[in-house]
Amino acid sequence: MPSVETRTSPPPVDHRRDLPASGLRRGIATVCLSGTLEDKLSAAAAAGFDGVEIFENDLIASPLSPSQVRGRCADLGLSIDLYQPFRDFEAVGPELLAANLRRAVHKFDVMEQLGAHTVLVCSSVSPAAVNDDDLAAEQLRTLAALAAERGVRIAYEALAWGRFVSTYEHSWDIVRRADHPALGLCLDSFHVLSRGSDPSGISNIPGAKLFFLQLADAPRLEMDVLQWSRHHRLFPGQGAFDLPAFVGHVLAAGYDGPLSLEVFNDVFRQADPERAAVDAMRSLLALQEGLQVGGPAALTERVRVRDLPPAPELAGHAFTELAVDDVSGPQVARALAALGFMHTGQHRSKPVQLWQEGAARVLLNAAAPSGAGPGGAALCALAVESVDPVASARRAELLLAPVLPRTHGADEAILSAVAAPDGTSVFFCRTGANDATSWLSDFILTDATPGAGAGLTKIDHVALSQPFDHFDEAALFYRAVLGLEPETITEFAAPFGLVRSRAVADPAHEVRIALSVALLRRGEWAPGVPDPQHVAFATDDAIASARAVRALGAPLLQIPGNYYDDLDARLGLPAELLAAMRQYSVLYDRDEHGEFLHFYTEILGSRVFFEVVQRIGGYAGYGAANAPVRMAAQRRLRIARVDGSTAHSEGHESAPVGSVPRSS
Repeated sequence: MPSVETRTSPPPVDHRRDLPASGLRRGIATVCLSGTLEDKLSAAAAAGFDGVEIFENDLIASPLSPSQVRGRCADLGLSIDLYQPFRDFEAVGPELLAANLRRAVHKFDVMEQLGAHTVLVCSSVSPAAVNDDDLAAEQLRTLAALAAERGVRIAYEALAWGRFVSTYEHSWDIVRRADHPALGLCLDSFHVLSRGSDPSGISNIPGAKLFFLQLADAPRLEMDVLQWSRHHRLFPGQGAFDLPAFVGHVLAAGYDGPLSLEVFNDVFRQADPERAAVDAMRSLLALQEGLQVGGPAALTERVRVRDLPPAPELAGHAFTELAVDDVSGPQVARALAALGFMHTGQHRSKPVQLWQEGAARVLLNAAAPSGAGPGGAALCALAVESVDPVASARRAELLLAPVLPRTHGADEAILSAVAAPDGTSVFFCRTGANDATSWLSDFILTDATPGAGAGLTKIDHVALSQPFDHFDEAALFYRAVLGLEPETITEFAAPFGLVRSRAVADPAHEVRIALSVALLRRGEWAPGVPDPQHVAFATDDAIASARAVRALGAPLLQIPGNYYDDLDARLGLPAELLAAMRQYSVLYDRDEHGEFLHFYTEILGSRVFFEVVQRIGGYAGYGAANAPVRMAAQRRLRIARVDGSTAHSEGHESAPVGSVPRSS
């Protein structure tokens, strides 16, 4: 039965046995994760990484000696692939060069104890450096000769903000001039792609000179590149860089080292390191799956992620499930009935109702905790129609999605479910009235037959607010696990601050999930609807559906007249359409591809509401421009309810469900 049990934080899980096989090693820099060095090493090992880059600051702050760190890594099954960073070395005067070489000798001593054989040397940002490539090459050659005596390699990296050397082409020219076997390049995707460099030239660099590869994604931002790098890097697949193409060029050149992550991100460095490490590993698996590398068959086989089934085709939303209680349950049920839904089934063994209109199905689960307090409701699960549910579940597990334990009766369908980053259960299923394996077989049908209702045909999309720390993780989760593609990020000024939204959808747009997050929320004055969630149903005629549901008594959200006056001024819509939209509180948006009409219900059970949408032409958005209007209308309604509850309380009547303090 598709229902959600109580969720608790799972114990740490060692994922190494669960990972799909691959010919590529995977690593992570300790700077990516929060906590002490010991925390970071344990998290990296549990997530299945093969090796780590030891960030110098982490080692300095650790009570473990370098040799003890080496032993800890060995016990955890981790190699130490890189020691970093060594800064501001090259193109300096004789006195400073002598001091830098002395510093290097001490670091080589540390590396010997660590068992690390490659050190990252960043291009200089020092004001003492001079713009002299020949001098830089000469001094790097001296350093490489010293390193070679200790069995160490120098991986020279062009920082995007380097004083004189800031591109990989320039760093390669210097390495080539130095011409020492212990001197090569470290390529960092951020430093290359943030500068707008063409990465195709990497494939012309001899593979033997590519000593190390560091990977990071990032959003496209117009800002100082140093600040961009230090605060806004992301794991692969979470940003805007074309990392599959970048890595493809590196591998085509003959690079044979690990795929290693180096991500500076304020959120990641405050997050649970075990969770962040799993997110990081998932990003590498998804990146590796997306690599398109030409060349010898051996190289193609090396990059292949073996045993990971491709994401099966999805055919739509099978159902959404709401957790309700004895107060919110009847309230949500009345709203569904007023939207034209009918109560078509009752679960055989659990207090779960099936409501249906057209192909849109909603489950009301009175056994699942809503987490919203008495009278609350929450969207606790979504289910997607998969052509191969078993393969979908297997893929999710191999991509480290937490598998949810479930109980079911002897004659009930066996459904697999995993937890999304925000705790929402994601089911993979197949719906068929005559299929004994269908989840519908768990329900005893009522006498009600789904009819035309209010013209709602299916679930168009599900909208979920995300915890701030997990917004990027959620987008990657749905992209990797379900095979959904992320759409363009939008931001809008809501009544309570800036909101960022990003939708993910399958190529046919049969499954759409809209994710949103408040970018900053501080202080005590905040919305009375934390983490709102809603389900959007599709219709072929929004005006007709709005007219029908209003006649059925649906609790529709009222939109102010100023909105329609502005629409008229901006767009000059036909008078008849505008009048109908105004009468039934239908909102409107359009782009170069088509039009979008939609309307909302009031909030039900403190955070959940419904939306009805009509897509005309090729419109694929979500009416984000109208979100601030909707939010303001919802707040006005809450304030009115608070005022009403105050009046009722004077007459010793109970406050309405979902009422909130006026300050919210």
